[in-house]
Amino acid sequence: MSGRSLPSRQINIVLRQPEHRRAGDGAGDQIHASPQADAEAQQTGKRTPLEGPLSDIFKELNQLIGLDNVKELVHEIYALLQISQFRAEAGLISNAHVYHMIFKGSPGTGKTTVARLMGRMFHAMGVLSKGHFIEVERADLVGEYIGHTALKTRDLMKKAMGGILFIDEAYSLARGGDKDFGKESIDALVKGMEDKKNDFILILAGYSDEMEQFLATNPGLPSRFPIQIDFEDYPIDQLIQITELMAKEREYVLLPQTITKLKQHLTEEKAATWRAFSNARYVRNILEKAMRHQAVRLLSQYVNAPSKSELMSIRPEDMKLK
Repeated sequence: MSGRSLPSRQINIVLRQPEHRRAGDGAGDQIHASPQADAEAQQTGKRTPLEGPLSDIFKELNQLIGLDNVKELVHEIYALLQISQFRAEAGLISNAHVYHMIFKGSPGTGKTTVARLMGRMFHAMGVLSKGHFIEVERADLVGEYIGHTALKTRDLMKKAMGGILFIDEAYSLARGGDKDFGKESIDALVKGMEDKKNDFILILAGYSDEMEQFLATNPGLPSRFPIQIDFEDYPIDQLIQITELMAKEREYVLLPQTITKLKQHLTEEKAATWRAFSNARYVRNILEKAMRHQAVRLLSQYVNAPSKSELMSIRPEDMKLK
């Protein structure tokens, strides 16, 4: 947060009872979940806004299934910003904070979804002037000749001013060694973070081990990211819940035998490909494939329109997993 006072406004705070959602990276992975989380939320004692944009943001956050450590971090940042505003209004020192972050975890664990929510939160609380979200990868940052990379990187940072610059698989910038143009991008990012540290927020994301190795390539990097958080892989039960909720949003229902088949497959798949398993993305793709197979099956079985129940039901034979 910058040293300037936050916009003066009263933010009403109450104890909310959030519902749960599940997140995976990318559009379409946010899922409305069951109301059973209400009691859990009341027990946490989290105080979040009752009205306005912040209320909507925290509702979305609290509806994400799992991600408990991530939710805790967002609540901590919100509390710090709110108390900083109260301190400023009371004539006390309101220190500037740096909010550049490292998101570590496998694909499909909610990193992009959470980054977007954070951008909106920082904007609503006056830290970011726009709160927009720009997602890039190596190809967007690295040029083809000396000087081109720094120019491309600076241009993207300029576009991100007032918002979030999100770099996925950021460690790819360091994979080519000292002669690779990726190093030029890293140097430009480090300089931009120092010169414009209160004007935008940089979030680097990727696999945990690779991110650790990446941070070790430049002594100036770790200290510039005071917030580092792990996005853990989802357990099987939560992946099943994600799939059911994705289906519900699309007005489909997984039959009990279908769920049993999916659970067995996920157990085997996670064990075989744990390093490359894509979590919420993986089950989303499975569901969409099953919807296509269901459509083919129904057209072959029925001359006239199937019943509403049949149109909604995903049967085990629809879920072709091999």
